[in-house]
Amino acid sequence: MLQVNPKMLPRLAEIEKDLILRRKRAEEEQWLGEIEGIDLTLTFVRAKQADAARLTHRAPVALGIPTVPSPNG
Repeated sequence: MLQVNPKMLPRLAEIEKDLILRRKRAEEEQWLGEIEGIDLTLTFVRAKQADAARLTHRAPVALGIPTVPSPNG
C-alpha cells in the first residue's frame, strides 16, 4: 500500500481546493457525471490527507543496528 509523505499535505490541500472549485462549476453547468467523479476523487484525497496527518503523529520505531557475529565465535 502506498503512503503519502506528510510533507505533501499542502499539495493535497491545494488539490482538494481545486476539486471543490471544479465541483462548483460542474454544479452550475449541471454536469452530473462530472460531479460524481469529483465527489469520488474528493473522498480519496481526503482519505490520503487523513493518512498523511496520522503519519505525522506516529513516533518512529527503533529497530536497532544489526550486528554480524564474529567468525571466531
